[in-house]
Amino acid sequence: MPIRLIAMDIDGTLLDNRHELPDANRDAILEAHSRGVEIVLVTGRRFDFARPISEHIPCEVALIINNGALIKSKNGETHLRRLLPRAIALEVLRATHEFRSGAAVVFDRPRENQLVFEHIDWNDAVSSGYYQRNREYIAECAPLESCLTEDPIQVMFVGSAARMRATLAIVCSMDCSPQFGLAHTEYEHRNLSILDVISSGSSKGAALAEWARRRGIARDEIMALGDNWNDRDMLEFAGLPIVMANSVAELKSLGWAVTLSNDECGVAAAIRKHVLDIKETSRK
Repeated sequence: MPIRLIAMDIDGTLLDNRHELPDANRDAILEAHSRGVEIVLVTGRRFDFARPISEHIPCEVALIINNGALIKSKNGETHLRRLLPRAIALEVLRATHEFRSGAAVVFDRPRENQLVFEHIDWNDAVSSGYYQRNREYIAECAPLESCLTEDPIQVMFVGSAARMRATLAIVCSMDCSPQFGLAHTEYEHRNLSILDVISSGSSKGAALAEWARRRGIARDEIMALGDNWNDRDMLEFAGLPIVMANSVAELKSLGWAVTLSNDECGVAAAIRKHVLDIKETSRK
């Protein structure tokens, strides 16, 4: 079957390691779209952090964001919204108090107070850049539990790989764990990991399946590209799963096709090969 939809992760997949969109990736996406292929960005980012990437792609793009909790158009129109019950968010925060320094609660709000932290260290060596880029969207609230005046999108934890694995172990052991979903992302070369607690049943794969159903597109007509653990169920759903060369080892062990790394424009290479049917010449 020809590919009718391309679903791709952003960080570590579409973007290179400088967090930039290579021209080759953009050009391949535009050529595929010109041939009638739908483009979907599937990311753990929230809308206002993902939209600037989509705006570098001058064609219609759907955005599956917050690891599948929301689906939006470029203009902000919401197509799917699955929030985490605040009672569950409260239990998660209470069970993980020792990891509070890396915790935030994320809300679906127009601009201010989208991300709420208990305390923000603007000079933090790891997170200061992120804080500065998102200054207009973030707020402080102590204790963090008191920010839960409405259902959030997610509770987010950020920290070292070891610290996030410890957080993951705690939340997985909670009595209420069947009532929420988890999305785990890890970048070993940066010793950075992100753990998102989202609504039960939410994931990149579940949101992609729902979007495909609404668009009348079969699984066999979907190509998906990803590089991390939170991409696994999206890749499992797609008829043509493609793993980045820079992917975590687990994904590369599952027998799926592997494209070039994100620094080598692996997205463009996969689109040219599997969608545009362009044969690549060997590299010397």
